[in-house]
Amino acid sequence: MTKPVYITASAHTSFAIQKEETLYSLYGKALNEVIADSKLDAEAVDALFVANYSGGSFNNQEHLAPYAVNIEPALRFKPMYRVEGACASGASAIHLAQMAIQSGQINNALVIGVEKMSSLGTPGVTSALAKASYYPTEGGVGYSFPALFAEYAKGWLGQYNHSAEKLRQTLALITEKAYGFGTQNPYAQLRKVRSAAEILSLADEKNPTIAEPLRLHDCSPISDGAAAILLSNQRPSNRSVELKAVKTSCDYLNIIESRKPNYILEAAKASIASVLDAQQMTIQDIQFAEVHDCFTIAELLMYSALGLAEPGREFEAIETGKVCDGGECIVNPSGGLKSKGHPVGATGVSMHALAYRQLCDDAVGHQVSNAENALIVNLGGSAATNVVSLLSRSS
Repeated sequence: MTKPVYITASAHTSFAIQKEETLYSLYGKALNEVIADSKLDAEAVDALFVANYSGGSFNNQEHLAPYAVNIEPALRFKPMYRVEGACASGASAIHLAQMAIQSGQINNALVIGVEKMSSLGTPGVTSALAKASYYPTEGGVGYSFPALFAEYAKGWLGQYNHSAEKLRQTLALITEKAYGFGTQNPYAQLRKVRSAAEILSLADEKNPTIAEPLRLHDCSPISDGAAAILLSNQRPSNRSVELKAVKTSCDYLNIIESRKPNYILEAAKASIASVLDAQQMTIQDIQFAEVHDCFTIAELLMYSALGLAEPGREFEAIETGKVCDGGECIVNPSGGLKSKGHPVGATGVSMHALAYRQLCDDAVGHQVSNAENALIVNLGGSAATNVVSLLSRSS
């Protein structure tokens, strides 16, 4: 029988452009806060897994994990691993930590996600992120990530014969929901309420096209931030949340001229089905999900991947309120990447940290009522890495 793994503590910094912070100070804030929250001595941590996409590109620092010793000398001589999986670095690190605990080699794993992106200007950030694509035919020839996810939008339009106006209206509803939840999240980067009607009425210079058909308000922002969780094989006496299952599915690295479809998140759907089937659950057992909405089109396609709508009819999930407050499965009550922010290496850890707080009835921001189970879907690249977690409140 697989040994249970519990989330027993969390930490989270603000997500924003934070000129006063460094990669090292953000790392330190998350590490110190999660250890304090855990009530454990640092010596009880058996291993660290540090999610960081590209400290080399952003901060000229590749060898990052051992910096934990500089922050907390009691961690000296502990094993520490840096994990890179593009935007799925955080959930990938959590999956590795879970496997290490379940193997019996360690009891307590500290997982930290951190990224300091604003050290570079927008062109530099765009260039750094492009390295998560298939560089020879994508990033290396001018494809940015907005352009790569625009391929999903164009693919969806072509596959299902919907109008560009229908897509734009649907994406504006997703943005409205994100901003609405984000205003309640004190860690969120974008905290201004905007209705779909307001977004649709913005002049082109206020909401310019970034990569047709995606506009500025369809894109997550450049962010700095960190988050952390502690995983343990020991069930705590309070705030008990079990990491019930994690599944990683990888797909073709490229989306341009790829053999994977550009109108559905096929690998994410496979991971979601695997996690739910293993626990003999369906999406009807899930009260909320934190999903990877680096672009609004990604959240739209998540609705069918989750089983909340039929492929090609994903807009029905947002139009009917199924994924909104009071709906069957609230999607991104944190505000998601679109509103909360997206410091790449920190994102997957943030999703788990905030879902953990939700399931402890101690939400940061909007509290989902009577939440017992949550799904987390973290994507890397153009959905080349797909990591899905199931978290459950333990009775």
